[in-house]
Amino acid sequence: MFNLLLSLLITSLAILFVGEIIPGIEVVNFGNAIVAALVLGVINITLKPVLFILTLPINILTLGLFSFVLNAFFFYFVGELVSGFSVEGFWAAVFGSVIVSLISSAFNSRS
Repeated sequence: MFNLLLSLLITSLAILFVGEIIPGIEVVNFGNAIVAALVLGVINITLKPVLFILTLPINILTLGLFSFVLNAFFFYFVGELVSGFSVEGFWAAVFGSVIVSLISSAFNSRS
């Protein structure tokens, strides 16, 4: 339970950080970042495995690079769902999802 809350906190802080450094991503406050992290986590648990299997041929052809597109799509989709968190444009979504993934992975691998 503690690891789950820690992971949520780290992802929320990563979303806030991305909102500060990447133009096209806006996070109003920490509460919106927590909601965005929760929604992103639910999407990653439910939709990501299904879409990854469905897009496996494309992923194989692009040597795994299409997974960046999937992650960017999920990041953009969360921006559409959560008020107070917005993502404008494909490249903002790509860079934002990559940075959030890197930060979350780096900190979550230590626990």
